Amino acid sequence: MAKNMQPVLKRCKTLGIEPITMGVAKKSIRNQAPSRKKQSEYGMQLNEKQKVKFIYGVLEKQFAKYYEKANKEEGITGENLLRFLERRLDNVVYRAGFANTRRQARQLVNHSHFLVNGKKVNIPSYLVNKGDVITIREKSLSSEGFKKILGETEGRALPKWLDKDANQQVTVVNFSERDDIDFEVNETLIVELYSK
Repeated sequence: MAKNMQPVLKRCKTLGIEPITMGVAKKSIRNQAPSRKKQSEYGMQLNEKQKVKFIYGVLEKQFAKYYEKANKEEGITGENLLRFLERRLDNVVYRAGFANTRRQARQLVNHSHFLVNGKKVNIPSYLVNKGDVITIREKSLSSEGFKKILGETEGRALPKWLDKDANQQVTVVNFSERDDIDFEVNETLIVELYSK
């Protein structure tokens, strides 16, 4: 399995992302001066695509497949693309407050800590549907690691398309909308890049 091993702070600086978006609470103090080089239109489009790929932890081949699916769906292609990325199980686990970062959520899903509709799923790219119920396995829920994570993420706001009950059970009520995205992204640049 391929995985992105780039240093998070360095990549955040290159892409213009706040490190807090990636779950890192510190800033790099090296080379704070902004770049004076003017970016081309292609450069801006590529930068936007790389930023979204990095935030969601998706590599190029998989991202291109999500774009193809989004392009075939009815509606605005850019919003469909973001909706597919939001529906990934690792992202839903992160959004539900079961992990501190998307990277941690991906690892927890890989280690089979979650059930979707009562069945064990260990594929981070699994796309959840409306009505799906995501729960933490009983054995995992009683572990000290999960208790610590749930304590740290307790105050995190839950997006309106998810519903969480007192038993740490999350239901997908609806699909995410454009205004549910919690970081700055211009998806039209990504669509322009792929439509060339």
